[in-house]
Amino acid sequence: MAAPSPEDPSLEMHFKGHRDAVTCVDFSPNTKQLASGSMDSCLMVWHMKPKSRAYHFTGHKDAVTCVNFSPSGHLLASGSRDKTIRIWVPNVKGESTVFRAHTATVRSVHFCSDGQSLVTASDDKTVKVWSTHRQKFLFSLSQHINWVRCARFSPDGRLIVSASDDKTVKLWDKTSRECVHSYCEHGSFVTYVDFHPSGTCIAAAGMDNTVKVWDVRTHRLLQHYQLHSAAVNALSFHPAGNYLVTASSDSTLKILDLMEGRLLYTLHGHQGPATTVAFSRTGDYFASGGSDEQVMVWKSNFDATDYGEAIKVQRPPASLVSSSRNLPEVNFPVLPGRGKSQESVQSQPQEPSSVPQTLTSTLEHIVGQLDVLTQTVSILEQRLTLTEDKLKQCLENQQLIMQKTIP
Repeated sequence: MAAPSPEDPSLEMHFKGHRDAVTCVDFSPNTKQLASGSMDSCLMVWHMKPKSRAYHFTGHKDAVTCVNFSPSGHLLASGSRDKTIRIWVPNVKGESTVFRAHTATVRSVHFCSDGQSLVTASDDKTVKVWSTHRQKFLFSLSQHINWVRCARFSPDGRLIVSASDDKTVKLWDKTSRECVHSYCEHGSFVTYVDFHPSGTCIAAAGMDNTVKVWDVRTHRLLQHYQLHSAAVNALSFHPAGNYLVTASSDSTLKILDLMEGRLLYTLHGHQGPATTVAFSRTGDYFASGGSDEQVMVWKSNFDATDYGEAIKVQRPPASLVSSSRNLPEVNFPVLPGRGKSQESVQSQPQEPSSVPQTLTSTLEHIVGQLDVLTQTVSILEQRLTLTEDKLKQCLENQQLIMQKTIP
């Protein structure tokens, strides 16, 4: 067997501490911390510095399904099967604030690039947008007809993309709150979706073992990959935009070269389904989690030689070939140099809240009334039970009286 090349990805470290399947991972912006959530209801924050003790956060009452660091790294959002979102301060105290509005499992949390908003997706078939600093629910996007597994903001914060068990990927305008387009090419549940760092494309993963890439301007299908032998559970773009890493229930991670439209690497490490994967903000590392309760950190290596040259030369892409059929030649976007990219993100104006204060108050009132209604239903159920017991007692007494009166 040939020796591994210095440019091949390498397993750097693995973290053990969860007591059930790992469901989600995310790096802090400075790559000093790595957060992970698990079916064990716990959130762990691992330190990339060797021999540092991990933070162990408890608060969720059921499985933690998703996690995301804010752009500044000062906050950490998590979602859970307990129907809540928590915003944590990722330090030793582990203090958190609870957001409530979803009525079923929360599958996805993602901060906007300005840090002002949070988008969440849930089994209640809705996508919800929140104000981070005011800690308020703003509005819902409600056109999916089945569980929504993932929702993400575009890099400029103007669009939202969502993936659902209704087999669609939907693109939303955040300001108008309207669905701009529905992508319906997946043959089964869509498990994950994300924007290309340039904001011009989206990639979606599905239970049908495929990964599809669309142009959000023309809505054309650009690339189609069927390389895994089981469901694709998660994906992540390299920040340069040239590579995509995927995690699958076939226990493997795969790295795709989007410029060439081909598979670069298949990585074996997890014993059982690989459930989650994410690149660090610099692209030097990526992390994965699995049903084997392990969190693995990989060094990319390939980025040092490949993508720097690709950005510099701006070579035209080859004809993009899928594993099942040929697609026409397209201009696949290449993200400009890192410095320029960071400037463009920082110069984005902070969008004001798109919901008037009066409407926000009304929505809060509605949520409060729903809680009151829930409590009322519970009280009524108790009273009905008592009434049923009394009726039974009356019937029994009548039977006894009849027995005594009949000779």
